[in-house]
Amino acid sequence: MKNIKNNILSIACLLFLAIMFSCKNNMNKENQSATVKEESSLSPKDILGKPGYLAMSYGGYRHVDHDIEPTLDELKEDMKILAAMGVKIIRTYKVHLPHAGNVLQAISELKKEDPAFEMYVMLGVWIDCKYAWTDQEPDHDQESERNAAEIDEAVRLAKTYPDIVKVMAVGNEAMVKWATSYFVQPGVILKWVNHLQGLKASGELPNDLWITSSDNFASWGGGDAEYHVEDLNKLIEAVDYLSIHTYPMHDTHYNPDFWGVREAEKELSDLEKIDAAMLRAKEYAMGQYKSVKSYMESLGIDKPIHIGETGWATVSNGHYGPEGSRATDEYKEAIFYSHMREWTNAEGIACFYFEGFDEQWKDAGNPLGSENHFGLINLKSQAKFALWDMVDKGTFDGLSRDGKPITKTYDGDKEALMKEVIVPPYHKSE
Repeated sequence: MKNIKNNILSIACLLFLAIMFSCKNNMNKENQSATVKEESSLSPKDILGKPGYLAMSYGGYRHVDHDIEPTLDELKEDMKILAAMGVKIIRTYKVHLPHAGNVLQAISELKKEDPAFEMYVMLGVWIDCKYAWTDQEPDHDQESERNAAEIDEAVRLAKTYPDIVKVMAVGNEAMVKWATSYFVQPGVILKWVNHLQGLKASGELPNDLWITSSDNFASWGGGDAEYHVEDLNKLIEAVDYLSIHTYPMHDTHYNPDFWGVREAEKELSDLEKIDAAMLRAKEYAMGQYKSVKSYMESLGIDKPIHIGETGWATVSNGHYGPEGSRATDEYKEAIFYSHMREWTNAEGIACFYFEGFDEQWKDAGNPLGSENHFGLINLKSQAKFALWDMVDKGTFDGLSRDGKPITKTYDGDKEALMKEVIVPPYHKSE
């Protein structure tokens, strides 16, 4: 009889423990589900320019041959590196290639492996004019037939990954008139923005997906009056926010009035001269941002403005190197990166800094071309000077790129780095 009672008590205890374990397990699942739901319900308003949500432009191509696509594993290791840096939203294009879809798949798989992993995407759609990139004269008043296919694929990806794709950008510097190979008139961008907004209104796309175009500050009305056309005004009204590009580095050659050592700075040390020039570069970018804001407000419109691209290359054997404006080196990149993060973080502006990693296909025939060297991490898995402090803090511990741990350029020897830093030329006042 005693044994029977003991057996009954044992069974009761086991049942009680099983019920408690089941309840706890269900609670954990519910909490985990709630966390995932909370993250997927975040809108662009909750993310763009918010503390803890740094933005970065991203391309994962490693090779000179642009036909060699990054693998899923390579994309995943990049996402982990960016996440360690505090980046939680990336901007990427190439929906016509496997790249964009693979980036989204990589993020989705990382989220399944670790529900706490957080990364969102601003998905760019490439827009061209008719006869762009052909042997025929580009027709800037008509659009390429391929644009519709680009839009359709971007829509498909946004519907497939609604928890990841938070922004769609129609065009990349597609309206700026110096893009003579492919630019279109604002009416083309307006047409597709309205199309996407219509898909949102019908419920085919999520209502909290933001639609914009990512273009040069001048294209948004911050430059010459030739851009101030009615279709641009309608576009500003149609987008959810304005995504502008500002590149002081390029203008050290094309519009160098802000650049160079001033007469009053001649007695400063070389480092002080450089720091003064880099401060003016920051103010130059701020001025371009304010010029777009001023134009928008002149239309009686009040919308967020974020930075879709800005950056500073570390190498150039052309316009920006030792024989040119002397703008490119790792010290100047680090100063510019710090300036831009400090300003935009303080003002609640998302800054999709260009870019996370060097890509050598951009100027494939010229390894020392500046376009290959905008990354904060080079192709040897070395963090450039802007990120040396992160290496010191252990930010990248346990992470690798292409089988290599993230180390410092110049073997961490700042003195060696500074030997390659050149003072800008003297400013020629008129």
